[in-house]
Amino acid sequence: MFGSTFGNIIKISTWGESHGSGVGVVLDGCPAGLKLCEEDIQLYLNRRKPGQSPYTTSRKETDTVEILSGIFEGQTTGTPISLMVRNIDQRSKDYSQITDRYRPGHADFNYDAKYGFRDYRGGGRSSGRETIGRVAAGAVAAKLLKELNIELITYTLSIGPVTIDKKNFDLGEIKNNPLYMPDKAAAAKAMEYLETCMADHNSSGGMIECIVKHIPAGVGEPVFEKLDANLGKAIMSIGAVKAFEIGDGIKAASATGKENNDGYIRTKDGQIQKQTNHSGGITGGISDGCDILLRAAVKPTPSIAAAQQTVTQDRESVEINIKGRHDPVIVPRAVVVVESMVALTLADAVLASMTTRLDKIKNFFEF
Repeated sequence: MFGSTFGNIIKISTWGESHGSGVGVVLDGCPAGLKLCEEDIQLYLNRRKPGQSPYTTSRKETDTVEILSGIFEGQTTGTPISLMVRNIDQRSKDYSQITDRYRPGHADFNYDAKYGFRDYRGGGRSSGRETIGRVAAGAVAAKLLKELNIELITYTLSIGPVTIDKKNFDLGEIKNNPLYMPDKAAAAKAMEYLETCMADHNSSGGMIECIVKHIPAGVGEPVFEKLDANLGKAIMSIGAVKAFEIGDGIKAASATGKENNDGYIRTKDGQIQKQTNHSGGITGGISDGCDILLRAAVKPTPSIAAAQQTVTQDRESVEINIKGRHDPVIVPRAVVVVESMVALTLADAVLASMTTRLDKIKNFFEF
């Protein structure tokens, strides 16, 4: 299958299916000498693990990571890092009634059209379980960025019609509620909304926001390797994401130049600083030293118990009620997936930026 590899210097290849033996990733390009153990990766995987609240699938998976290569005596060796998570709670029989039926909102029909064959057990490679490999690799990338003092803060911005109030923003609250919302009052309202969706055999979408702090100016490339373009590709490659914004995003289309431009000032210590950050920390495809701010719009879970209209492979019109264990909302578990893809993209861009100036190359090699 073409398209399972992402990145240039930091490069990942994910593998596995939802109901296969396991899923995983091979990460290449990580510098040697980074302290790394299973627990570093497990912390990230636990954030996307199923069965942790009433608002996630009841599938019971420990999502325990195994490091197969690339680590010796607690440090990366500079060789490919292979990570695996075994599937232990598959219920393929849950999908026996849809072997010949195309689920609305899923990629069933598309896979048949492309390959002439599909894995109907949970969607195979199009399942959200594919993101385990991304998250495992993203944990490594995030730890590399942390060594460079680059920090990622990711959370649920909205669930359905409920949006957090930035005046109530509480960083500590993100891990205190199952929706990963940094606003306690908004989280309570969102949970009430989800209860009504579930009672109606329905699901909800939402928005995820990510802030990247301490990213230096000068990261990213112009033209086809723009940092915002690569972030957009990374986020849009997540199966449930339907839109991507950076900075003011869509609002910029209705703004004037006076409103949208970020003016520059000279600080007391002689540094250059922006007065505002409408650009979201990236201008001309290159980071400008401000926080990078991006958002991902996540669609409602397509697997719902309510009756829906579809067709069979033989083009027969039928009604379908999707059975099995499914999330009423994907957003909370997708928060760490978004963060992981941002971390991978930034780690790749940071390493690529090391070769863009001759004076820095000379300093590195002490010429």
